[in-house]
Amino acid sequence: MIESRRADVEDLACAVPLVAKFRAELRRFNRIEAAEDSAAAREEFLEYLDKGYPVYLALDGETPVGYLACRVDAPCVWVESLYVLPSYRRRGVASLLYDKAEALARSYGEDTLYNYVHPNNGAMIALLASRGYDVLNLIEIRKPCPGETLETCISVGEHSFKY
Repeated sequence: MIESRRADVEDLACAVPLVAKFRAELRRFNRIEAAEDSAAAREEFLEYLDKGYPVYLALDGETPVGYLACRVDAPCVWVESLYVLPSYRRRGVASLLYDKAEALARSYGEDTLYNYVHPNNGAMIALLASRGYDVLNLIEIRKPCPGETLETCISVGEHSFKY
């Protein structure tokens, strides 16, 4: 049975591989091949904890299978990252973690989370839609990453963006 709990510094060894996999997968959404970087993942996980970000782990027994990190700008709670191992996807793990984050938002008197989602992350978009998240809130605009291939344009209102 999959269970979830709040992570702490003692979870470093089991959390780092998940964070590394998340970052590599995120780069692939930008059409950039990237190896998993355990050193950067370690730094990121410790930074989450140092800043007081709530991080939740999903475990199948003792095996870490996913994590979710939140940033709290009270009363708003942002989902910074959510990752589930591919072999555990479509089994309720992301929803289990998301339930923790929504409970955190409710503890601040809010009934929504704010989510950064890559437009190519169809699985995350589907998860959010299934939970009632379908309002476009902000648009993140940046310069292209080195090696990134931008093949299309997306229109939002009267503006077009390379994508």
